[in-house]
Amino acid sequence: MHNEHRLDATGQEAPLAIICGGGNLPPIVADAAIRRGRRVFLVAVRGWADPGKIERFPHRWVNLGKIGEIQRLLQAEGCRDLVFIGRVLRPAIRQVWPDLAGIRLWLRIIRLMRRGGGDDQLLSGIGRVLEEAGFHVLGAHEIAPEILAPAGAFGRERPSEQDLTDVARGLKVLAAVGPFDVGQAIVVARERVLALEAAEGTDHILARVAGLRSNGRVCLSGKVGGRVKARKPGQDRRFDLPTIGPLTVEGAARAGLAGIAVVAGETIVADAQAVAAVADRQGLFIIGVRAEGA
Repeated sequence: MHNEHRLDATGQEAPLAIICGGGNLPPIVADAAIRRGRRVFLVAVRGWADPGKIERFPHRWVNLGKIGEIQRLLQAEGCRDLVFIGRVLRPAIRQVWPDLAGIRLWLRIIRLMRRGGGDDQLLSGIGRVLEEAGFHVLGAHEIAPEILAPAGAFGRERPSEQDLTDVARGLKVLAAVGPFDVGQAIVVARERVLALEAAEGTDHILARVAGLRSNGRVCLSGKVGGRVKARKPGQDRRFDLPTIGPLTVEGAARAGLAGIAVVAGETIVADAQAVAAVADRQGLFIIGVRAEGA
């Protein structure tokens, strides 16, 4: 964990800047920083961040692409360290109106998007520009290490030998396709790949599997198979780590899966107690495994 608290220009402890996407994670990380004695300042990105989860913290709203405005805000607040956390939605290029400081960045990002670059490249591009301006980018797990998945089972249920075989196959496939920046999630049942994350996002593949089972395209009885999630090879751990939450477990249950496997220490769990409670209620296993296999 990052323990050094930097000072602002007045000699006071500098607040931690949190660049906020959507979901529950921005307030979870902000609360973790506050518990450790760190002041926070949230930069809420319009179209990403959820107003109801941001308002109780010191914050300002910004439009995506206004990199110069973000720099000025952070400098005015005395921030030196910053983290990116929360769900992001890849914008249509025509929806982004960058300021002068953001134009060069967005030219780079447009090239990445046209080559199929992922959301982590969008975030890391913004992060690199802010680092060049003198800010220090941290991973959210450095501020709140408790958000990372531990090894082993989260709840009561345990995977079967077939489940573990499916998990191992899923990890091998993700490792193979990772260099192509395809995605972080896969669904495998009885060693058959049912779905691989693409542009739709990780939770949507569960709905796709549920549809395949309901229309008879996939004939499996009972709870079988698992959703596996892993960081892409070479991905910067400070940006867009794989994430699961209670809604992920509900989606796996609707898809008729036996459980979910994530890579321990490489996956963020939004509200681990709630994840375990939903898994127990639905009768699903949730496990943290090693990256090289189950």
